[in-house]
Amino acid sequence: MIEILATGPLNTVQDLGRPGYRNIGVSASGAMDPLAVRIGNILLGNDEGAAAIEVQTFPFKLTFCVSGAFAVTGADGELRLDGTEILPWCTHLVEAGQILEIAHPEKLARAYIMFAGGLDVPVLMGSRSTTLRGGFGGNAGRPLMNGDRLTIAASTGSLRLPSNGIAVVSPASALRDLLPESSDDELAIRAIAAGEHDLFGDDADRFWTQHWRISSQSDRTGYRLSGNAIKPTAPVEMRSHGVVPGVVQVPPGGEPIIQMSDANTAGGYPKIAGVIESDLWRLGQARIGSKIRFVRSTHAEALENEKAIAAYVGDVKRTAEMVKRALGVIG
Repeated sequence: MIEILATGPLNTVQDLGRPGYRNIGVSASGAMDPLAVRIGNILLGNDEGAAAIEVQTFPFKLTFCVSGAFAVTGADGELRLDGTEILPWCTHLVEAGQILEIAHPEKLARAYIMFAGGLDVPVLMGSRSTTLRGGFGGNAGRPLMNGDRLTIAASTGSLRLPSNGIAVVSPASALRDLLPESSDDELAIRAIAAGEHDLFGDDADRFWTQHWRISSQSDRTGYRLSGNAIKPTAPVEMRSHGVVPGVVQVPPGGEPIIQMSDANTAGGYPKIAGVIESDLWRLGQARIGSKIRFVRSTHAEALENEKAIAAYVGDVKRTAEMVKRALGVIG
């Protein structure tokens, strides 16, 4: 069990989401950076989709009520265990009574804390994720609060972790050569033109060439982008249609909205583009106020990037297994 000592608004329990219920109006939810959750769980020997804590308001502090193991991935805030700095993207053994603290990140938006065995909150529609708008899932359908206690499930099988930890290179570093070039103050995100792209005329070109800023009117449902408005060449009347994370819609005001993890299940705004799935984890780490630009991509490039991520995940699995075997912690 763990106890939350210090938290802020909107920190929640998340896993990889609950797909398959959009037809009845239920958002998939899940981690904004699912790759960070997958990697942390793999290092700990959990199922890739085991429930974790998503931290997006800092600082954050918890205490361990039992001994076990954990890993922190995602955002780049300083990590301390009982005041001693520890590594991210690495497993750590812990004793009851120890305190984990995560400071404000330098650049990124969200950190993830995984526990050996995973958080044991109720499963609802195949997932332990929190859906805040619906008020269900996770920790009673609400953000974490000081004093909350969460149970950690028992680790599976005979798995034990080495005392000096298992660490891996972060995906941002491992996949650097395949990512579009970004500057320190601007994130390049790849997208594919969507169904109503050509209805925007010259504004469609401006969508790709101008710099957008993630506005304060953004959350886990969607990122609203501020910039020079883009509008169709003529009024567009559309029936409501299904949408998924990554879809970029343009409401009448002309400021695009990127659907994110808590994406609406349907909407009638015209779609100008769709962020490729293999870039959604990077977008999930973009902070409110940061600048982004869209890089026009293709289906072929999207598939190649999915293969690259799968290869990275496979390398992490093999690395974790080799380390454990070399240290004699698994048979």
